[in-house]
Amino acid sequence: MVPAIYLLAVVLLGFTATLLRLPPLVGFLAAGFVLGASGTPHLEAIEVLGDVGVAVLLFMIGLKVDLRALARREVVGTAVATILILSLLGTALVYSLVLLGLQIGVVTPGGVVALGFALSFSSTVVVVKLLEDRDDLGALYGRIAIGVLVVQDIAAVLYMTVASGQRPSPWALCLVLLWPGARILGSVLDHIDHREMRTLFGISTALLPGYLLFSILGVDGDLGALIMGVLLASHPAAKELSSALFTIKELLLVGFFLSIGMEGLPGPGAVVLAVALLLLMPVRAMVYTVVVRLERMRRRTAVVTGLAMTAYSEFALIVVAVAVDHSLLGEEWTAAVSLTLALSFVVSGVVNHNPARLVRWMTQALPHRPPSFLHPSERPLDLTGVRTVIFGMGRVGRATYARLTQDGQVGVLGIDNDAAKVAGLAAQGLNVLEADATDQDFWDKLDAVHASTAVLAMPEPGANLHVLDWLERSSFEGQVLAVAGYDDEAEAMRQRGVNTVVNIYDGLGTALAEAVESTETVAPEEQPA
Repeated sequence: MVPAIYLLAVVLLGFTATLLRLPPLVGFLAAGFVLGASGTPHLEAIEVLGDVGVAVLLFMIGLKVDLRALARREVVGTAVATILILSLLGTALVYSLVLLGLQIGVVTPGGVVALGFALSFSSTVVVVKLLEDRDDLGALYGRIAIGVLVVQDIAAVLYMTVASGQRPSPWALCLVLLWPGARILGSVLDHIDHREMRTLFGISTALLPGYLLFSILGVDGDLGALIMGVLLASHPAAKELSSALFTIKELLLVGFFLSIGMEGLPGPGAVVLAVALLLLMPVRAMVYTVVVRLERMRRRTAVVTGLAMTAYSEFALIVVAVAVDHSLLGEEWTAAVSLTLALSFVVSGVVNHNPARLVRWMTQALPHRPPSFLHPSERPLDLTGVRTVIFGMGRVGRATYARLTQDGQVGVLGIDNDAAKVAGLAAQGLNVLEADATDQDFWDKLDAVHASTAVLAMPEPGANLHVLDWLERSSFEGQVLAVAGYDDEAEAMRQRGVNTVVNIYDGLGTALAEAVESTETVAPEEQPA
């Protein structure tokens, strides 16, 4: 009966949030508060599911991590600067409230510093879900945000390891063997074709050699799940593995949001703290915006990064738990931080749901800089001299590029958001550009589309329609040729005036039919009597 009550609360409030055009996680958090306040018996399995969901999420983040991008100045510089600045601001705010008589529980100077440090991080769960919903994980600001989150997670794990006073097991040195061991896992993945088996493989890898093994050896399990993802990030099937885990990860994270809301009823002091920290959220957004801007990013990139990173991190609860264990803070601070996290998730969800007007206002408020000031990847793009643009350099895009160049056409440009693929094609002498054509950043940097032909060859469902949206808003007036994987997608393109639409599966069917006809025209050999 109790699980049915939980399910009913999650479905009703999650659906209500959707009807109000809010992220479903807002409804899940509300369900946690309602269940906690109503005295409904606590299900320990909810926290377990939430922990598993966070581990799977970190594993999926690892699958998308580019270690070369992680070491870039705009990532490391932003992470270090924001941790220092926001730690000082958080510590100063909490200390001021305590001096003014804030009553929550036992607090020491060391506890105030630990709390300020914990509140300097941004929520991995909220930011990644936001980027996934926008399909912006490949956008420049998305890559910066993910990189900063990874650095923050590592900093939090190092702090907890030092603060706990428990040294990792000497056997933890053996974890380096996971590096060559990842090749064995990659070989296993090569032989897994079915989606459900890939899902099982991903969960097992995140939890067994990842979370469980690291925990046994005295290292944070969440860090283990992240590292296992990073070790498999270069595998050709990493993207498909991440896609196979998406749905079950979403379901497991419902448990995480429920458990945040059910941490307990906060007292008046906790409410005061939460309100004060919510008022600090605009300052957090501005800190991220200014720091990213100083890393020579465009104004819009800086603004959307700042808005995305406003929510406080779930790691704050873990850091506070360590402080409570060492008597730096009283147990009442756990409920206070839980309330702050939940409300910050709600505020972040509302602000980032439809931020176009806010982004425009904040962008205009920042001082303008000449193009020479900008990072090379942020400078305006000039496609003068390009006659044909191929969006998506997968198999179809590469074949199209090869055929056009073989026919003697000049001015062919391929565009793809996979850095490794672009680097490989460029090494082969192809004229390619690393960019995400489904992201507004790309079109904002584009001076004009001078090409006479655009080929939409992106394999992801809906991506070609996305690019078509931007082409229609730009100055492009040429011919559009597109590949579609589904009949409804092909029909939508035709209705919007695409000159030529090729259904990729129809093409395969035609080729197979021609092959069958060619074999039937060959006379069979006479069989001996």
